[in-house]
Amino acid sequence: MKALGELNRVRILRLLLKKQMSVNDVAEQLAMSQYNVSKHLRILREAGLVETEQKGRLRLYSVVPHLKDRLKDNKNVLELDCCTFRFNKLPK
Repeated sequence: MKALGELNRVRILRLLLKKQMSVNDVAEQLAMSQYNVSKHLRILREAGLVETEQKGRLRLYSVVPHLKDRLKDNKNVLELDCCTFRFNKLPK
């Protein structure tokens, strides 16, 4: 829950639901610094929400398959005991 409590991390997850991306790609898309994106991705990875794949020197991030499947099955809505995240209705 703590990992999703910050709007930028939710924005990053929404981007990664569409495709694998590098830190620089995410930073460019969201007009954030590479440093901040890296920090948020680390938190998301430690929470088990994203995974990395090494391709040469490039590290690509993506949403873990079980979360992606759960969101797909629930029309981009993540139901938790305490709250609901609607990934299709969040501010860009």
